Amino acid sequence: MMNCCAPGMVWGFYCDALECGFPGNVRKFNVLIHKMCKEGKLTEAREVFDGIRKWGLRPTVVSFNTLINGYCRFGDLEEGFRLKKVMDGSRCLPDVFTYSVLINGLCKECRLDEANGLFDEMCRRGLVPNDVTFTTLINGHYRYGTIVGAMEVYKEMLRKGVEPDLITYNTLMNGLCKSGEVSDAKSLLEEMTRKGLKPDKITYTTLIDGCCKEGDLNAALELRNRMKEERIELDDVAFTALVSGLCREGRVVDADRLLREMLSAGMKPDDATYTMVIDKFCKQGDVKMGFKLLKEMQADGHIPGVVTYNVLMNGLCKQGQMKNANVLLDAMLNLGVVPDDITYNILLEGHCRNENPENSGKLRNEKGLVLDYASYKSLVDDLNKKSK
Repeated sequence: MMNCCAPGMVWGFYCDALECGFPGNVRKFNVLIHKMCKEGKLTEAREVFDGIRKWGLRPTVVSFNTLINGYCRFGDLEEGFRLKKVMDGSRCLPDVFTYSVLINGLCKECRLDEANGLFDEMCRRGLVPNDVTFTTLINGHYRYGTIVGAMEVYKEMLRKGVEPDLITYNTLMNGLCKSGEVSDAKSLLEEMTRKGLKPDKITYTTLIDGCCKEGDLNAALELRNRMKEERIELDDVAFTALVSGLCREGRVVDADRLLREMLSAGMKPDDATYTMVIDKFCKQGDVKMGFKLLKEMQADGHIPGVVTYNVLMNGLCKQGQMKNANVLLDAMLNLGVVPDDITYNILLEGHCRNENPENSGKLRNEKGLVLDYASYKSLVDDLNKKSK
């Protein structure tokens, strides 16, 4: 009945059974508290908790921890601490789980000083923090403090003889990569491998993204090869990072190949990823390939925005294809894509550069445009050339 009925209904039946003389069992109370906390029914969970004493039983550490965890999970940290105070004044003292849950709650609220203080209190009481406690504190320092603070907690973890697990390493690597310390993150990868821990998709994706953002594409591609060897599939974050890295290096054909591999794997590149590759093709003079990707992007269910069209518009104008640029502008308008100042400035500059100042004037009159400095300079330069 505990598993198949709603917790509230079970509690009602259980109370009836207790009133009929059925012997109480703290474990059953704890199961009910857990189920109610899981559903966010904290008032009902507290009622069950209070019922333990009502029926002549003593709450266990599990009883307290289950309810404290529920309060912290749903943001009522103060009530969690109130229950800890009750534990401190009873024979049922807080354990490592109690402290870990409360430290996690403090870290989520960016109360790092209090989290550190609670950690110190825990150690003073002779409790040995476990990997979960340390990882929670490391994550708190990384998110709301500094990576230096996170690394200090990590060193303390090693000093106390607590072995980091995969989650700890992934948390540290993520923090280091976000802080631009990718080489240190890669060192941690080798360290965990030496200790017999196997990197997972999160490990590799974190490092690939970090390497690409640091411009170390070779290291990112090497990590990708390691993933292949270990039969770990790339996720959309890793694919996007690699496509971005290849584009930055000017390897647009490889970026396009990877984009197609991403599609074959059943993932959908976002608008920014498509636009990135289109932009690189256009900048390398292959506008035709840019338009091919635009069609594929649309076929994939995307509705290209003004940024994508601006990239293509710029490619056409750079090649002097002003008629096609005007056609693209009309196509944008027909599709309901509203051109922005950048769109018109690209066109104005294109007409000026290709010695069509009369078309730029027509465009300004039709659209009521005001030239920005770049477009104004292009127009003046073009007129100066014609006057010589």
